[in-house]
Amino acid sequence: MRKVTCLSAFVLVACSTTSGVRVLTTETLPPGTERIDITMGLRRDPGISAILDEISPARIRETDSILVSFGTRHTMSDTTSAVRGIGAARRFLHQRLSEYSRECGGCLKVQYDAAMVEVTRHPQRPAVNVVNVLAWLPGRDTSRVVVIGGHYDSCICSIDRWDFTSDAPGADDDGSGTSAIVEMARVLSRRFPKGFDATLVFALYAGEEQGLLGSTHFAERLHGSQYRVAAAVTNDIIGNVVSDDGRVDSTSVRIFAADPDNGPSRELGRYTWAIGSLYDPAFAVVPVYRLDRIQRGGDHSPFNTLRDPALRFTERLENYKRQHLPTDRLADVNFRYVANVAKLNIAALASIAMAPAPPDSVVARRDQESGGQKWMISWKPSSGAVSYEILMRRTTSPTHEHVIRVSSGTQYLLADQLDDLFAGVRAVGANGHRSLAVVIPPPAFPAR
Repeated sequence: MRKVTCLSAFVLVACSTTSGVRVLTTETLPPGTERIDITMGLRRDPGISAILDEISPARIRETDSILVSFGTRHTMSDTTSAVRGIGAARRFLHQRLSEYSRECGGCLKVQYDAAMVEVTRHPQRPAVNVVNVLAWLPGRDTSRVVVIGGHYDSCICSIDRWDFTSDAPGADDDGSGTSAIVEMARVLSRRFPKGFDATLVFALYAGEEQGLLGSTHFAERLHGSQYRVAAAVTNDIIGNVVSDDGRVDSTSVRIFAADPDNGPSRELGRYTWAIGSLYDPAFAVVPVYRLDRIQRGGDHSPFNTLRDPALRFTERLENYKRQHLPTDRLADVNFRYVANVAKLNIAALASIAMAPAPPDSVVARRDQESGGQKWMISWKPSSGAVSYEILMRRTTSPTHEHVIRVSSGTQYLLADQLDDLFAGVRAVGANGHRSLAVVIPPPAFPAR
């Protein structure tokens, strides 16, 4: 006779035997629990779907070509010339975003975000005026922001990190990301001039190549001004589809989501993965569960350090001849691919901006009346939420596997042993959009 061991009702296997594994059917799930797939129970929004095709590869190419025409955009390059250097580049970006603001009746608040920053990596540690270009699309909640970022500076760092006079076209790194963000600002301001529930910030950073200078300044500025960062992403190197060995991939993109596994950045990664599968399954999202590529970094990192949900979008195949070299040329950027990455950004980040804020103060306590096998989960109300959902997954699962809908109240008695699982609570708005989940048990962050 085969030995049978029955497990918790939630876990994907109901019973295991010496001959195999039997998977739970929908009928054997606990009442009120639904199995979910990679889309995590999220819903397509017809309004978001309708605007995705407005992203124009031709417009993205035009913006990138103008950026390349400035010769170099090194953070320490010329700031006074009208035709060369980072000063000309930032004035062009400010002008272009200001044009889009005029077209939407002034809906975008365009500004320079400047700071004198010591370049600690430079042998002489000079202070440099690092100037970000920002366009704010205010939402109903002006204190909760979604940051869509990328860096507009360039370099030939593989030859000489401090050469600020030679040509550094930076068409892919990161003219591609900068141009995509400018196009996203055009489309979203045109179609949603009154904004969303949260405020969007289109952030074009300087000083990335010298150590994430612009993004670090802006992340600290937001926190110092008591903004709540709902999500912060960087689009960095998103235009190449041919690797140096000849491989081609124009149908997938990587997203980098940092540890810990139950932290906010990882939840943003799962959310973006789900949204991509929902809106455009033909353009695959490849989640990478680490902060960034090995021994490299990006402008999402300062936000992750401050414990904000932060994510990096990067092409699936990198070609190192098209980064940090004079060979990073416009002709090698695939702008249809860049447009697809921009569409994924819009689908994910507009969904977050349309959703209520995540629940606050999510707490799980053992239910002593059940001998500690059940857990009482409670949270504070989220403004704009009409209901809540509890997501659950095994600790070994890359994404959530089950959902329990909580139609009223701000607590729920979970019948499963939380010691063996991760659970998360998310808010549901009247429009059907879901917030990111707040996971329990909470992440154990190292001291800052």
